[in-house]
Amino acid sequence: MNPKIWAALALAALASAQTWKADNGNGTFTNPLFFDEFSDPDLIRVGSDFYLTGTTMHSMPGLPVLHSRDLVNWDFLGYALDRLDLGPSFRLEEGKSEYGRGIWAPCFRYHNGTFYIFSNVNGQTTQLFRATNPKGPWTRTPMKRALHDLSVLFDDEGKVYVVWGYRGIRIAQLTEDLTDIVPGTERELIAPSAGMGEGLHLYKIKGKYILTSAWFMDEMRMPVARADSLEGPWEVNQNVSRGEDFGLGVGYRVSGRAAPFKISPPDNSRLGRCAIHQGGIVDTLSGEWWGFSMMDANSVGRLTSLSPVTWTDGWPYFGLPGNLGRTPRTWVKPNTGASSSPHAPYKRSDDFSGAQLQPVWQWNHVPLDGKWSLTERKGFLRLHALPAADIWRARDTLTQRAIGPRSTVTAILETSGMKPGEAAGLALFNRPYAWLGVERNNNGFTLTKLDEVSGETTRVPLTHTRVWLRADCDFLTNKAAFSYSTDAKDFKDIGEPHTMAYGLITFQGVRYSLFAYNSQPGAGGGYADFDSINVTEATPRPIPYGRQIELTFHDGAGKLQFGRNGTFTVVDRGLGRVALRTEEGLVSVGANREVSLRAGAPGLAETFQWMETFEGDVILMSLATNRYLRVNPADGKVLADSPGPHPDGKDHVRFRASWGGASAPRRTFRSGLPNAAQ
Repeated sequence: MNPKIWAALALAALASAQTWKADNGNGTFTNPLFFDEFSDPDLIRVGSDFYLTGTTMHSMPGLPVLHSRDLVNWDFLGYALDRLDLGPSFRLEEGKSEYGRGIWAPCFRYHNGTFYIFSNVNGQTTQLFRATNPKGPWTRTPMKRALHDLSVLFDDEGKVYVVWGYRGIRIAQLTEDLTDIVPGTERELIAPSAGMGEGLHLYKIKGKYILTSAWFMDEMRMPVARADSLEGPWEVNQNVSRGEDFGLGVGYRVSGRAAPFKISPPDNSRLGRCAIHQGGIVDTLSGEWWGFSMMDANSVGRLTSLSPVTWTDGWPYFGLPGNLGRTPRTWVKPNTGASSSPHAPYKRSDDFSGAQLQPVWQWNHVPLDGKWSLTERKGFLRLHALPAADIWRARDTLTQRAIGPRSTVTAILETSGMKPGEAAGLALFNRPYAWLGVERNNNGFTLTKLDEVSGETTRVPLTHTRVWLRADCDFLTNKAAFSYSTDAKDFKDIGEPHTMAYGLITFQGVRYSLFAYNSQPGAGGGYADFDSINVTEATPRPIPYGRQIELTFHDGAGKLQFGRNGTFTVVDRGLGRVALRTEEGLVSVGANREVSLRAGAPGLAETFQWMETFEGDVILMSLATNRYLRVNPADGKVLADSPGPHPDGKDHVRFRASWGGASAPRRTFRSGLPNAAQ
């Protein structure tokens, strides 16, 4: 079969394949909203519409604008920033770069028919973007000051205020054109000793001022301040959102900015290092309040989650009554008055047959026009090999955010246009990075896998001009394996697995990247042609309604057992909820949170929200207590009193579910979705 026809058929088959969708299709959603990086989120409501933007650092275009009617399913509208070219470092020129810098921490606002985004740029003043349509066009105006992690409030008294800072929070009134501070209005709002963080979001709600912040050291959390007036006094609450990591432990961490890197191993004993912490709140027309915030989810990057908000004593607690401060991973969708079919905002696979790149793509720094093309060879992405010592310095590297929890990316590369000294291929781009590609020297072509973590370089002679490059990525174990094929059927492993470590060198997670560069001084002039890229994901299994299951502890120290045979029949209670029936009765939660068996039909006390940790362990939240079922390791007593699972599983909140005669199968995603073809 013609290779191009094969690629088209493969992409068509993948069109219906499973990708991460927060909407479970049964009236519930599961966090995160996107299982790819969306950091420093800011979310607003305009009428019945919701809009969202977030940090993009050195990647171009930047500041994506998404739209939703239900807060769960989002559509891509456009980028507020096509490119930010403020000097050689933004173009990877003169040995300079913006890695770990660029544009970040946007504040999204709407007032009197205009949308505003205020965002920081390292070494520059804060940038102001304006549009009358969120799709654009957006105009950019540099402000007169650099305002760290700012938030802007259009007060109902006609004035516009800006707050900014870390720990010591400052406030000032903005000028009418919003580009500067009104002289004499700047002052300290909250002292450093009060316990506030950074990543500010300022609101005025029913006459009171609410200010959220992000605390990133040690235990990540969301300190929130409130006051009756901007003059204060301000109270600070450390527990509005605290400790919610959905049971995710710390993965590999990297220190140092260049090889050899020091990689710290995973650590499931540290609490709160992956907890949600930076975000804010938004209301719906129905009067509900919802929180949004990000978490550091190891090598896949920072993920955004959605939480029901419970107002208690004037504080907007993330979570539910009885378990304030803790966000359920799966919960009932917001009541926005609108419904959407489950979908993701981006298409990830690309056969490069369109007139433009798909919105999921971003360039590593500002691209060099004329050195990449979708038209020089129809149906291919052509990257001309520009001079660079390595991929870190290579221009016109095309990237997209990696997708979790597990995914496989396959790129088809044709090498006939490459010249000696050039390299091209597929990278898992971060720092440290790894790539699989083709090098050409004076003697021919070599298939090469380079790993910056281990320092390993593996080379295999290559006689074919068309090669399939593949990376299988597990963002739960933070390991990736590379393989290749010359016929699209027989894939051969190459090199050792790559450790995907998380650090703040780029302030991003792993990115799937296509690259070409020439490391031989004075040479070059060649190019690499990419036929397509396919991104596929694992397939989830649905909640085992009507099945008999066993629930064993995550640490293997035993199992949950009521009755004689230690199995439970899963009863469908709707909205992703279950009752657990044994031969002797239903698992039931009493007034003292103790769990026993009860005869009869299931009610609230016998109903549990079925959820999963990122790794696929089952956690069961009682609707009677809004806390999770656990087995006390000390005396074996079963209680529904846990605020949430511990990453190490020793609290016996996490269960491995098995059914149908299988030995503790692990689910790949989360509950509530039907099987999907791969």
